[in-house]
Amino acid sequence: MTLNGKCYFASDFHFGSPNKEVSDQREELIIQWLDLVLQDGKHLFLLGDIFDYWFEYRCVIPKGNYRFLAKLYEIRKKGIEIYYFTGNHDMWVKNYLVQEFGIHIFRNQQEFTINGKKCLIGHGDGLGPGQYGYKLMRWMFSRKFNIWLYGLLPSSTSFAIARFFSKKSRAMTPSYEEQFMGEDKEFVILFIKEYLKEHQIDYFIYGHRHLALNIPIQNSRYFNTGDWLKLNTYLVFEEEPELVKFEV
Repeated sequence: MTLNGKCYFASDFHFGSPNKEVSDQREELIIQWLDLVLQDGKHLFLLGDIFDYWFEYRCVIPKGNYRFLAKLYEIRKKGIEIYYFTGNHDMWVKNYLVQEFGIHIFRNQQEFTINGKKCLIGHGDGLGPGQYGYKLMRWMFSRKFNIWLYGLLPSSTSFAIARFFSKKSRAMTPSYEEQFMGEDKEFVILFIKEYLKEHQIDYFIYGHRHLALNIPIQNSRYFNTGDWLKLNTYLVFEEEPELVKFEV
């Protein structure tokens, strides 16, 4: 897919975490940032874990975040394209955002040519060697039959289960500080080094790690968009990608 124009990238909003009051404050901040996108953006990339939990029933979606969804509608009405990559917290996004907003949904990383540069874009979880337990769990959760079984639960029950496990998440722990493990241990960097053996990519752009990263790797560069739990960072790409911290 070939795109031109100013592109914005962000990830890991984790709407709903750790509670409604804090999440609502974060939502207001993100809406202010989206007003920047409205001014001059051509493309908006949401790189996963936008919601701390999301599950669609045939006639039910999680309540809340109306202002955020309304802003996405406003962005789409202006003709700005939105590309949503599902993460490990919102992998059960289905057709609602497609049908109501015309948002493009991606469940795996995808190559784009943006402003003449080849980019590989995704959420960034499960890449690289090892992590077999996580990869197995992710595979199980993504099977259509298992999603159908989970969908047999009443919505109140399924949301309660999700909230219980969400409380175990690092995103729910204010004192938790994500640590960069070093270039020889970071799974994404190990993946990139292997990928570059057979592919030519100018920029790798991911979320998931809750770290704002700009790291040269061989003749390429790895960007991580950070998060909006603590960092409030995003990537803007017109001539060259740039990591920016949003200030009110």
